[in-house]
Amino acid sequence: MRKPILAGNWKMNKTPAEAVAFVEGLAPLVAGYEGVEIVVCPPFVSLPGVAHALRGTRIGVGAQNIHWAENGAYTGEVAAAMLQGLAGYVIIGHSERRQYFGETDEAVNKKIKAALAHGLTPIVCVGEDLAQNEAGVTDTLVSGQVRAAFAGISADDAPRVVVAYEPIWAIGTGKTATKEVANRVCGAVVRGTLADLYGAEVAATIRIQYGGSANEKNIGELMAMPDIDGALIGGASLKTDAFTAMIRITAAKE
Repeated sequence: MRKPILAGNWKMNKTPAEAVAFVEGLAPLVAGYEGVEIVVCPPFVSLPGVAHALRGTRIGVGAQNIHWAENGAYTGEVAAAMLQGLAGYVIIGHSERRQYFGETDEAVNKKIKAALAHGLTPIVCVGEDLAQNEAGVTDTLVSGQVRAAFAGISADDAPRVVVAYEPIWAIGTGKTATKEVANRVCGAVVRGTLADLYGAEVAATIRIQYGGSANEKNIGELMAMPDIDGALIGGASLKTDAFTAMIRITAAKE
């Protein structure tokens, strides 16, 4: 049984003080939901305060990006080693990083390897935009992104990676892929590609999230799907009531 993982991607939201106040309020509300792995991913400037506030709780902390290099002349970047003691997870290859900052499949692969080398759990994002979806190339595109992301990663390390399928056309738009469509891509495409790479037994252990306007209203039906193992949550993770409800509903499915 794959333990579901709900990760809140706060993007460029909340000041350090707001972030700490939020998690201090959230932690006691979700303390009893042990069947769900819970992660919050605040901006870099909020990581120290959030990590301190959540110490001893069951909520994990993630970063929103890393650089693949150990150190060097990369102004504005953060190396995986710099997250030691602050974060246990890192989002890699989010569609906004790909769209606005030119992140390539090769860069995603290098970042995943850097994360794994430093004991971080990568949450690697794959997914298609509206034009690609309407052109019918979703399966080919997503499969290619998965293959590129896992290039050179061993069968022993592969289960340490979480994959988030995020149909870009559904992010922040209020549109959501139907549970059947989301499950098909997570299962037949993402897990199917992983099975080609590592075999069905290893692929069955890798957790695959859905990301794309997931909220407290649709999380129940999404989590009922056999190949959806959680969600990468945007706006709903910024609201205590909504995020808590999603955690409660997910826990009830277990």
